[in-house]
Amino acid sequence: MGGWEDERMRGWGDGRMGVFLISQPQNFPTSQLRTPPPSPVETRQARPRIGFLTFGCRVNQYETQMMRERLEERFEIVKGEADLYIVNACTVTSLAERKARQAIRRLRREWPGARILLVGCLADGVIQRLTRVEEADLLAGNAWKERIDEAVTEVLAGRRGILSVERSPSLDREAVVSHSGRVRAFLKVQDGCDLACTFCRTTQVRGPSRSKSVSSTAAEACRLVVNGYSEIVLTGINIAQYAPADGDLAGLTRDLLRIDGLRRLRIASIDPSGITADLVDAFAEDRRVCPYFHIPLQSGDDTVLRRMKRGYRSAFYRARVELIRQKIPQATFGTDVIVGFPGEDEAAFIRTCTLIEEIGFANMHIFRYSPREGTAAANLAGAIPEQEKKERASRLERLGRTVRRRLFDSLVGSEQVVLIEEERNGRHRGYTQGYIDTLLPTGSSARPGDEVRIRITEATDTHLYGVRENRTDDCRDNPA
Repeated sequence: MGGWEDERMRGWGDGRMGVFLISQPQNFPTSQLRTPPPSPVETRQARPRIGFLTFGCRVNQYETQMMRERLEERFEIVKGEADLYIVNACTVTSLAERKARQAIRRLRREWPGARILLVGCLADGVIQRLTRVEEADLLAGNAWKERIDEAVTEVLAGRRGILSVERSPSLDREAVVSHSGRVRAFLKVQDGCDLACTFCRTTQVRGPSRSKSVSSTAAEACRLVVNGYSEIVLTGINIAQYAPADGDLAGLTRDLLRIDGLRRLRIASIDPSGITADLVDAFAEDRRVCPYFHIPLQSGDDTVLRRMKRGYRSAFYRARVELIRQKIPQATFGTDVIVGFPGEDEAAFIRTCTLIEEIGFANMHIFRYSPREGTAAANLAGAIPEQEKKERASRLERLGRTVRRRLFDSLVGSEQVVLIEEERNGRHRGYTQGYIDTLLPTGSSARPGDEVRIRITEATDTHLYGVRENRTDDCRDNPA
């Protein structure tokens, strides 16, 4: 993904969403690596303290968890003051980069004695001279995440600059056994992308598509279920390209459903090309597979889609949604949309609005196009003024609220199964199998991680409200 700004990111600086840096290209020759005199980090008798800051997609969240698990035996993982901060950042949008840079500067200002290790897509972007970051002590690309202990040893020993570019390791070497603070666990099964969308840096910083084997994925999923995770979310950079030697995505879905104790299986996001009849059948065969499909649209106009080199047209997108609805009538949908792509006129924008209203998405991520150095779209004619991008994003947000509310209203009176994720302010909060944020009263024996069957009593623009079938008190009656 790349080349857009998510309207939801504005004003967020806590690492819950994408956050990235950028400016002009900078050369960090490895020949200029230098080793300063020992610091208190090297002489500390206790285990060095390491803090993590994560920005970006679910793949980054998974990879941070993997790095945390690989370091926790030798180091103390902390929140707050640390000897070393590992910043796992992305390079999708200029806004995300800017927020990551702000976060790194804040670390440097508040804890000037700490070391900073920048890892991931942003580091790879610097290495490829697509951007620059001056505040980090050491930069290590995505390939170093699997070898994070070596990178940490280097930076704590005083090494500065850039670690050499490494070939991406086999995904079978990546695994997690937990996911901190969640009732659901992300499981990365794919990395990289073979497409070349004109707005996107992913192919530059993540490399070609590669897949984790079905056998390794199943073993990892088993460990997560044994460790108490009620839901597993399969994720990747382009999971539609999942193609290991021992299977495919539909086969993987069926294999995972053989795991005793797995209550929910979900796919995070999938390109339209990955929606096959066999995959839809696999979803329809077992109620534990959540009937929610997040399918990036980007535009509903065929001319814009061609300029983006998305590889499909709007008719194909509609056909994929129709295939799903024929076999899974209760399915809900999410999407990503870019507004203000070069050459998008008012008529093209209206075609996007028409398709959105037709499908009726439950969730929609709206991005304003931002040119990214090194991408083909950065050189396209027909740039859209920033004010026009803002206006179109606002119009799309209003439309998104309208279609979402229409969907939510249609669910009032229905029965839904909710996975409880937290208890707060006298309410349980969780998600339906269709990935709709839902609130219900507390006061029962249910706890986070439990699934409960409820009746939906009310809908708002943002939530469903419901009660358990053996209870009569309405969640809306509880004080917030």
